[in-house]
Amino acid sequence: MNARFLTKTQFTGARLAIKAAQRTRSNMRMGARAEVGLFYSTSTGNTEAAADWIKAKFSGEITDPTDIGEVDISDLEGYSSLIVGAPTWNTGADEGRSGTAWDEVLDEIRDLDLGGKKVAVFGCGDSSSYGDYFCDAIEEVYSAMKDAGASMVGFVDPSGYDFAESKSVLDGKFCGLPLDEDNESDMTEDRVAAWCEQISGEGLA
Repeated sequence: MNARFLTKTQFTGARLAIKAAQRTRSNMRMGARAEVGLFYSTSTGNTEAAADWIKAKFSGEITDPTDIGEVDISDLEGYSSLIVGAPTWNTGADEGRSGTAWDEVLDEIRDLDLGGKKVAVFGCGDSSSYGDYFCDAIEEVYSAMKDAGASMVGFVDPSGYDFAESKSVLDGKFCGLPLDEDNESDMTEDRVAAWCEQISGEGLA
């Protein structure tokens, strides 16, 4: 638990700076929406911190990070693209893997019409203590978005990660960006920056 709290503290300064800089920008329910909606849910704060890094590194117009549990799910249809993130908390589970608000809204998301939208997924996991289930929740969110008709982007080569198994490896690649704040927090910024460049090149804007 100490590692989680320390990791969250590492990002506090960056998070406050990002939010202060964006305070005057319109929110998703105020005025015109930015094209890319950035949504997450979190248990320890790690996924929120990762969302803040994405906000900082993404070069296009993007909303402030917002907890998926605080929005009307139908609003997701109002964005041309989405970036969404979830932790893996319920390790080994077939359903409800994140242990967050995502578990309550995935069925509703499957009923949306996300056709024509690019969607990228990121997630946090612990490759050391839970290496057999590393970032499993990425695939669960990915599948819900894909079922809603979204065009999925942001696949990541697993060769740069040390883990045993993951439900999120599909056809030899992670179906989103895995992050490990418990063991590899020093790699998060570079991983996020490279991924943001990648998904922009894949048409997410």
